[in-house]
Formats: sequence, C-alpha cells, structure tokens
Amino acid sequence: MIKAVERGVLAAGALPVVFPVISLGEVFLSPTSLVYRNLMAMAVEEMIRAQPMDAVVMLGGCDKTVPAMLMGAISAGRPAAMVVAGPMMTGRHRGERLGACTDCRRFWSNFRAGKVPEQEIRQVEGRLAVTAGTCAVMGTASTMALIAETLGMMLPGSAAIPAVHADRLRNCEETGALVARMALDGGPKPAEIVTPASVRNALRVLLAVSGSTNAVIHLAAIAGRIGLKIDYDEFNRLSDETPVLVDLKPVGNGYMEDFHAAGGLEGVLRGLMPQLDLTCRDIAGQSLEERLNKPLADPIDPAVIRSTEQPVSAEGGLIVLNGSLAPGGAVLKRAAATAELLEHEGRAVVFTSLEDLAARIDDPDLDVRADDILVLQNAGPRSASGMPEAGYLPIPQKLARAGVKDMVRISDARMSGTAYGTIVLHVTPEAALGGPLALVRNGDRIRLSARNKRIDLLVDEAELARRTTEIRPAEAMYARGYQRLYHDHVLSAAAGCDFDFLTAFPSDELK
Repeated sequence: MIKAVERGVLAAGALPVVFPVISLGEVFLSPTSLVYRNLMAMAVEEMIRAQPMDAVVMLGGCDKTVPAMLMGAISAGRPAAMVVAGPMMTGRHRGERLGACTDCRRFWSNFRAGKVPEQEIRQVEGRLAVTAGTCAVMGTASTMALIAETLGMMLPGSAAIPAVHADRLRNCEETGALVARMALDGGPKPAEIVTPASVRNALRVLLAVSGSTNAVIHLAAIAGRIGLKIDYDEFNRLSDETPVLVDLKPVGNGYMEDFHAAGGLEGVLRGLMPQLDLTCRDIAGQSLEERLNKPLADPIDPAVIRSTEQPVSAEGGLIVLNGSLAPGGAVLKRAAATAELLEHEGRAVVFTSLEDLAARIDDPDLDVRADDILVLQNAGPRSASGMPEAGYLPIPQKLARAGVKDMVRISDARMSGTAYGTIVLHVTPEAALGGPLALVRNGDRIRLSARNKRIDLLVDEAELARRTTEIRPAEAMYARGYQRLYHDHVLSAAAGCDFDFLTAFPSDELK
C-alpha cells in the first residue's frame, strides 16, 4: 500500500517521503491500546508539524490507529487524506463462513457451554483470519473507516474495499495523486472537512450501520479537536429516527466483503440522503450532494443494504442511557441486545475489578441467576486497567452450560465492536472517580429501560450517601512518563477519552 501511494504521488509530479509514527498493536499493548491512542495522536500531530511537508497521506488499520491519525491531522492543520488497510476476507469451517471476530466469540461461548470440543475450537482458531486485513465484520476498524469516509477524509467508495482486493492498491494510487494536488493547492485542510455538519452525518452512518460502540468515544474525540461536543440528547434523537440499513455481523448475517460488493457506504448514504447535510465536502472537493447525484456504477444489493422502507430495524443501533447509575451517560448497542432484556430489572452481581471477574466468574459456587445483572467496576479510563474491552463479561459457566446465552451486563469498560449482547458500557462517571457505579453492591436492584433510555440503581439516597463515605479516591498508578500524563489528563468517555490539553474546548467546558 505504501508503494502504491508513492506511485500516485510521483505520477502527479510530487516527491513522496515515507515516515513512521508509533503504531498500536490492538491485542498486544498493556494495559490497552486505548491508553496509547492519544500518544499516537500526539505523534501524528508533531511529526506532521515538524517535517517539511506540504500534505500527508495517513495509512491506518485497526481500531485506534484511524481515530488517532484523524485527531492528530486535524490539530496539525495541514492538508491530509486517509487510507485504511481494509477488512480481511472470510474463511470456511464445516460448511459455514467464518470471520473474525464475531464468529470467534460465538464458538468460544459454545465451547464454554460444553457444546464444542477443544479439537474443533483449535480448528476454528486457524480459520478465523485467513487473509491480511482488519476484522471481517462491522467491528470498530470498519466502523471507523466508514466514519472517516463519511467525514470526507477519504476518497469516496474506499472505506470497505477488502485488504486483498486490487481496488485497495488503486485507491492508494489515487489518494497519492490527490494529495499531491492538495499540496499544490494548500488544501483543503482537515478542519475544513471535519465540521459539525459532517460529524452529524457520521453519527447518522454509525447508527445506520449499527456500528461499534467504540466509535462513540472516537468520534467524540475527533469532534473535540474542532471544539464540538457530542450532545447525547441529539444522539438519541438521531437514533430514534435513523433506521438500521445494513445486515451484517455482529448484529446481522453478512460480512464486510458482502457489504463492499453490495454497494458499500455509497448504498448507506443514498438510503439516508433525505436525512443528511448534503453541503458537506470531501477531500476531492465535491459536496455530498454532487457525489450522490452521480449515477451508480453497480446496483445496490438490498439483501445486504436495505432500503429505508424495509430496514433491518426502524431505529438506530445505538443509544445513550442516563439515570441514577450513569448521570454522565452510558452506551447501549440495542441492535445487538436481546429484545426481552431491553426492559429489565434484576439483582446486581458485582465484580470489583478484572482480577475479581477472572477469579470468580466460573466459580460453581457463585451466587448468580439468569435474571441477575452482572456489574464490573473499576474498568474505566482512569482505572489501572485503562478501559479495556472487558464490558463483554462472559456468561458464568454454570449458566452457560444451562443454556443461558445473554444477560444484562454493566460496566465503565468498553467492548469490541465485534461483540454482541445486552451490554451497557462507558458508564460515566466511572467507578475509579467515585461515580455511582462504585456504590453498587451485591444484591442491589438495577433497572434498565431502553425505551426510556435510562439505567437506574434502585437504592435509597441515604444508603448511597453512607456508601460514598467508604469510597477512597483512586491513586495514580504510575509515577512517571506517558502513563502518568494519561492518568492526570484523560477525559471521560463522554468527552472521547482525549487529553484535556489537546481538545479545542474552552477549559471551563471540559468534563
């Protein structure tokens, strides 16, 4: 891909110079890749500023690299364009298609329930990721690629091209040639492309593709770089009026290769056209209206990308909850939830940390029932665990073996965009800062109402006040370096987990 970008730059008469920034190995970084997203954003910003360049092509792939690059480029203020690695193709296993990582979770849940033998799990592991590329489903990587294209920072039609498709290299060459012209023209610059209107369009697309919950955090951080705060009330209003149009895993049936062949983002944008701001412009200089008025090269496949008249769901895939347990908000991917659990009251079964969860979740003596609510504390941005993708709490093994497939699960953590279930995430304020989540005790009653967009802890105020006196402020886990900087300056999930000194907000608006 780098060589293809270089060819495009050279063909347009400019000089390409390849330079690296830190990258983020999604499954290897400790404590999490999210902790280092801001470090990568800082590296992108500083390297663009420090080096003698007139424009930049950013190549990203997995979850945190795309938002980190967009954040840094917006703040650096030089002409920039995005290219992504693209999703991998699917594998095959005993007559069915497999794609990382939703099918991985499905097979692992069945293995924990005793329905799949260990030998087959080993086979599945070798067939989940059969080509280069990011996850084969609508996980965070593909969601962020679609958001980057919707924002206008990528060439039209490029977000969903599979990693091993020849069009991926053609896209790199075209992007290189375009950025050479952008260098001569001195623009457009990212802050001229990423605007409140394009962010609103990106929110629409996120809801229509039922994308990753992680994208709510990343889009908030990207918006913060232009001084825009994501309004949760507006988010819910958009969700209630934006249909889910894409039938893909983890909430549907298809894979990203199907989405690309079916029309890709173009199909989604055309379906949403009456609800979009068509004045937004992209790096190629055209408005969204000009783009969507061009004739289609291929018809849109309605089996994968539905029409608004026959949507997968009449409502958007994600909502934000408020209430006494999450006064600063929490995110629920309702499209991935069990319908019967969207209105639910149950008894809390509390895990105070990741270590506590690992130690007790499969204990046969764990006091847990199928109608209980699993609660994980101290897994937010300021916690020692660095807001991991731990919100997808496993079903306790004794319940899984009894056939339980889903439970309401609540935490201040994140979850993978490839996951599914009735899972409440990003609870704000987080437990490490003494938020209401820290006050939950075993046996407390909790009520979830997706209809009312609320999550409430049903404990009287006097008892909560008493428990508050028992809470000790979280101490800084790190004495030096970047991790100390992170702990001291990271914002909440509602503000995108960016650093308070990197956003374009006035200081008195930071929360």
